[in-house]
Amino acid sequence: MQEEIKIPRERIAILIGEKGVTKRKIEKLTKSRLDVSSKEGDVFIEGEDSLMVIIASHIVKAIGRGFNPNIAMGLARDDTIMEIVNMQDYTGSSKKSEERLRSRIIGTGGKARKTLEIMTDTQISIYGKTVAIIGKPESVFLARRAVEIILNGAPHSHAYMWVRKQLEKEETTGGIDYTA
Repeated sequence: MQEEIKIPRERIAILIGEKGVTKRKIEKLTKSRLDVSSKEGDVFIEGEDSLMVIIASHIVKAIGRGFNPNIAMGLARDDTIMEIVNMQDYTGSSKKSEERLRSRIIGTGGKARKTLEIMTDTQISIYGKTVAIIGKPESVFLARRAVEIILNGAPHSHAYMWVRKQLEKEETTGGIDYTA
């Protein structure tokens, strides 16, 4: 099986790593082969096992979305997923709105992003026009919803309170309300 992924050219060096170490780690972890075109940002992934090729493509995509390769390689675990929120769905084509929303999600000195990561036990990367979230499915759901609350213009405190309520519900009822 073969997959092709395009990542930003400035992320190619991170994907390859010093002396090709990161690329080799991904290849070994996923039993696949990565062919990287640093000119265009194209990454071709080949392998016998289609599931491993898909996992490799998720790892490459995560690195392309700004994650540290070690965090991205966590996607090889069965209990870890990545979701990407496109900020343009909330800003349209306005560069000013995009920059404002990016700043809101990051927060002063990265505080809002860090708070969401700690509350939801996820990793969040704001890169370009996207917010990418890596973690366990229920944690990614909480983080994504909190990010959407902030992107929709609500105060940070509303997003934090919503997450807290969901976590309390989970403790008392044993489950998260995915309809909220």
